[in-house]
Amino acid sequence: MPKSLVRYQKTGDLHFVTFSCYRRRPYLCHAHTRDLFERSLDAMRIRYDFSIRGYVVMPEHVHLLVTEPKKCPLSKAVQALKISVAVQRDERPFWLARYYDFNVFTTPKHIEKLKYIHRNPVTRGLVEKPEDWAWSSFRHYSTGEIGAVEIESWWKDARRTSVLSETHISKARCGAPQHLATQAVAPEAEPTP
Repeated sequence: MPKSLVRYQKTGDLHFVTFSCYRRRPYLCHAHTRDLFERSLDAMRIRYDFSIRGYVVMPEHVHLLVTEPKKCPLSKAVQALKISVAVQRDERPFWLARYYDFNVFTTPKHIEKLKYIHRNPVTRGLVEKPEDWAWSSFRHYSTGEIGAVEIESWWKDARRTSVLSETHISKARCGAPQHLATQAVAPEAEPTP
């Protein structure tokens, strides 16, 4: 790692991580390769015990919003993820050696990074709407859809407790769908005896 590059890990922050294919070549341009990346990402999530708050797989790079792994430094988990994809492909080298890491420690920055991740395919002109790009966490946030990668979100919290009620949705919850987060929900009246 260059002397001028400083990584702040073991802080408990979320990390916005970006890494690219070698010379930004579109090695992830085919659906089956992006599917392979998603399978590897979820396998590394389980192996190194970290959660994924958001992601997008683009044709030549990847953005992740993740927690710090419990079993190793983030750098080791990222390295393992990159290796797990590269060994299943013929392109050599597959990835650039380094990755970009930005600590996300406020709710506004968390929302900003999720929006950036989810809008990336639209900005690049790959699709017209974020929900049209299958290789991101957008569909999970907008509908609760369970995809190839487990996303830690309020949807998952709701499923975990088996309670999904509009009364539990608030503007403060990161990733809450806007159409639900802005509705005023009246509590149900108690039945009279």
